[in-house]
Amino acid sequence: MPSVLITSANRGLGFEFARQYAAESWRVLAACRDPDGSDDLQSLARGSKGHIEVIAMDVTDAASVRKAAARLSKTPVDVLINSAGIYGGRGQSVGEIDYEVWKQVLDVNTLGPMRVVEAFLPSIAASERKLVVTITSGMGSLSDNTSGGSYAYRSSKAAVNMVTRSLAIDLAPRGITCIVVNPGWVQTDMGGPNAKITPQASITAMRRLIDKVGRAETGRFFNHDGREYPW
Repeated sequence: MPSVLITSANRGLGFEFARQYAAESWRVLAACRDPDGSDDLQSLARGSKGHIEVIAMDVTDAASVRKAAARLSKTPVDVLINSAGIYGGRGQSVGEIDYEVWKQVLDVNTLGPMRVVEAFLPSIAASERKLVVTITSGMGSLSDNTSGGSYAYRSSKAAVNMVTRSLAIDLAPRGITCIVVNPGWVQTDMGGPNAKITPQASITAMRRLIDKVGRAETGRFFNHDGREYPW
């Protein structure tokens, strides 16, 4: 049975990833900060016929990440999906920058994926797929930025794109593939109700991409529909 580790699996894209992979009989390691307070995820896990295991992990807390990795040290992780992410709210315009919020956004969106990859590297390397998928955003594309603003969020996603490029190079000798994927504008708490894509459609498309991506694609930036996204 292949296994997938998903961060922020209690909401949004992470929750839908967990739901779809469990429905396909994968072993789902569903990580979130507060398992006891994640009622929807716990309910999903109870109905998953044992395919979902809820894991306590806060991607901003190195000790929490290491503890989760130690708990799963004997479990190969075929696919790691870094889906934890925050937008950061207001204070991202010139003249009203909230630098504390900016730090928080970078901590979750950029440092968080790196913490998780480092901690779970032995488990990823021990698997068959050896795939790291980090959810980024089109707002992290330099060439696609035509509207400005959103400094904290944009910079955090551009930074995690670069982190992934470096990981792709550094982990290639171990056979590990690392990619970033733009999920599109999705109807989540972050995307809002006016977004163009449902979580179900976005995750279904990204899973098709994940199913076929291999070592030749490492270090690349994809759109959810499989097209290459401009850096």
